[in-house]
Amino acid sequence: MELELECIAIEKDEDISAILGHAGFIKMVEDLYEAMVGSVPGVKFGIAFAEASGPRLVRSDGNDDGLRRLAESNILRIAAGHTFLILFREAYPINVINNVRNVSEVAAIYCATSNPYKLSWQRQRTAAQSSVLSMVSHRLQQKARTISRAGQSC
Repeated sequence: MELELECIAIEKDEDISAILGHAGFIKMVEDLYEAMVGSVPGVKFGIAFAEASGPRLVRSDGNDDGLRRLAESNILRIAAGHTFLILFREAYPINVINNVRNVSEVAAIYCATSNPYKLSWQRQRTAAQSSVLSMVSHRLQQKARTISRAGQSC
């Protein structure tokens, strides 16, 4: 069994907020779209979701093409199945988090922030090629450096 540790910075401008989470069904992209539209009038957003089986497609939606493309490129770099990323403007995470959390397919929310952040991504290579995703906030990077089990840091 081989472990790899990689740090991935979520690429976004300062005025863009992000929600990173885990969900278990492809229809949830449509449900997240409805959750975002119903949260704040005028919110601009892009959603990307990485499938975990079959051809492992990235599904995306949103009302801002630039944010949708940016979410797609970030989720492709993360490359973890069942993971979704919502990038948005003209709202704060606190304004949309409850609607996102209440989407029945959402299993977990790892991060909801307007701050820059990086993922500390640990991949466990097995016959099934399973992946483990853990998120480390930009503000906690120093702490992560000292507690990293692999001896590597972001």
